[in-house]
Amino acid sequence: MTAPSAIRRLNAADADFARHLDHLLSWESVSDDGVNARVLEIIKAVRERGDAAVVELTQRFDALEVASMADLILPRARLEQALERITPEQREALEIAAERVRSYHERQKQDSWTYTEADGTVLGQKVTPLDRAGLYVPGGKASYPSSVLMNAIPAKVAGVPEVVMVVPTPRGEVNELVLAAACIAGVDRVFTIGGAQAVAALAYGTESVPPVDKIVGPGNIYVATAKRHVFGKVGIDMIAGPSEILVVCDGQTDPDWIAMDLFSQAEHDEDAQSILVSPDAAFLDRVAESIARLLPTLERADIARTSIEGRGALIQVADMQQAIEVANRIAPEHLELSVAEPEQWLPQIRHAGAIFMGRYTAEALGDYCAGPNHVLPTSGTARFSSPLGVYDFQKRSSIINCSAEGASTLGKVASVLARGESLTAHARSAEYRIKG
Repeated sequence: MTAPSAIRRLNAADADFARHLDHLLSWESVSDDGVNARVLEIIKAVRERGDAAVVELTQRFDALEVASMADLILPRARLEQALERITPEQREALEIAAERVRSYHERQKQDSWTYTEADGTVLGQKVTPLDRAGLYVPGGKASYPSSVLMNAIPAKVAGVPEVVMVVPTPRGEVNELVLAAACIAGVDRVFTIGGAQAVAALAYGTESVPPVDKIVGPGNIYVATAKRHVFGKVGIDMIAGPSEILVVCDGQTDPDWIAMDLFSQAEHDEDAQSILVSPDAAFLDRVAESIARLLPTLERADIARTSIEGRGALIQVADMQQAIEVANRIAPEHLELSVAEPEQWLPQIRHAGAIFMGRYTAEALGDYCAGPNHVLPTSGTARFSSPLGVYDFQKRSSIINCSAEGASTLGKVASVLARGESLTAHARSAEYRIKG
């Protein structure tokens, strides 16, 4: 018997399945005009008045009584103090997680390379870390030490000399775990500022905040909108939408496990999305029962309920092959292959931010300590985007070193193509190097 549940049920066999799925997946990340206008005002104020604007905006939005920027700077000693203040258990967990994240990302490092052609021409690529990276970390109630590790450690592994962190402390609320994580991850400078003003300060610099080359890290709609506007002046990681999980299950995993895996994303926020796909209709019934029974036990039950009822779904498919097709169509941020032989299906997965293999690999492990990055493409962008990694903090320069013979050979080719484009200065520049 099916337990009453407000989570929607879809069946891939239905004629209008595609339309219902598209509706389920639709999410608009664009700010409204009011948010956009306020963010532009904030960016303009920070560009024009620097520290003074940042201080005023912090006083207004974070309810902090600060006299100057000096009151919003945390020295390294304060981070080390936080490391001493947290419990031994918390410190050990942070250190283990940091080491695993570091070890994984070390394997992503790219090296410079060259090769020499027969005529002596050398071609290659020079890999260089960014000079300075900016890390936005949510503060107050939404404090995520894991986010510090996942963003700062790849930057340090890439060789970024200076990582600058901004974290708001509304009403003076300082999260010791966040500061301890910053200490362990090797963050170089910390400013207790947030919102669009922090993004603007990182992008354009102020008297106290150095301008960075790239801004990474999650934030609210104001932060996301500001990141959009400063893109081009600086790089950004992505414009992240709500958290998502898609579980593909063959019906043999404990339904309570699956329900809680779905809740692990639903509890993030009301717009988060949790979807289960299975060919076993009776199993979907059992998971629906687990959802109904376990939901009231959650500390964030209200948030999870809104998420599950608004954007969650249990989807029945004909078989595992169709389950994989649905997964690729959704292109989820997190994909759990909770099946007997996940390796069998892995080659067919084309679009997913992170893939969790087997019954024992809960998505939550990836959020904290498995090693791979938890900053992942959302809202279907896994079709063309990748997790945050060391490569996001490195840039590549092409190397071209022509020998005299190589310049002569290439000059003839370039001359023909340049004249074909009516760019005669290009052609003549190349022709000067042609022998004879």
